[in-house]
Amino acid sequence: MSQKVLLTSKEINIILHRLACQLMENHLDFTDTALIGIQPRGVFLAERLVKILKKEYKIKHIDLGFLDITFFRDDFGRGEILKANSTQMNFLVEDKKVVFIDDVLYTGRSIRSALTAIQSFGRPSNIELLTLIDRRFSRHLPIQPTYRGRQVDAINEEKVKVMWEENDGEDKVYLVSK
Repeated sequence: MSQKVLLTSKEINIILHRLACQLMENHLDFTDTALIGIQPRGVFLAERLVKILKKEYKIKHIDLGFLDITFFRDDFGRGEILKANSTQMNFLVEDKKVVFIDDVLYTGRSIRSALTAIQSFGRPSNIELLTLIDRRFSRHLPIQPTYRGRQVDAINEEKVKVMWEENDGEDKVYLVSK
């Protein structure tokens, strides 16, 4: 198994600031917007973006939630035992602009699950997708990100592995070959 570094800590930081700027352009003060990290790994990206928006751009209040999609997955109960995470949303999304945040967009199935799961919290006026890594040639569903950090062309046997300082001890993105 070999690993190739796709993004260093410095490159990730630059991308996060660019994504925060793009969010600011489209959502201004975030009064009608909710940022929702897809459990488990989208949480780290969502928290980082909120931190940048509050610190660098002085946004006072941002609705931030974490959505568990485990029980909405189309492969739930089909062999592998999936570990559920917790949904943490102390707001309704009714008539809000929702931005789903996930680290890697691969087949699109996780986002399809998130679209179903979010309906438990109201009907958003609009849903966008922000992803750090877009594996653009691997879609099973017609889902595309509104905001993307980096596009990666990887074959199906390769895996994109995103490491976060808070969870993994470093900020890095690897392309792992078997």
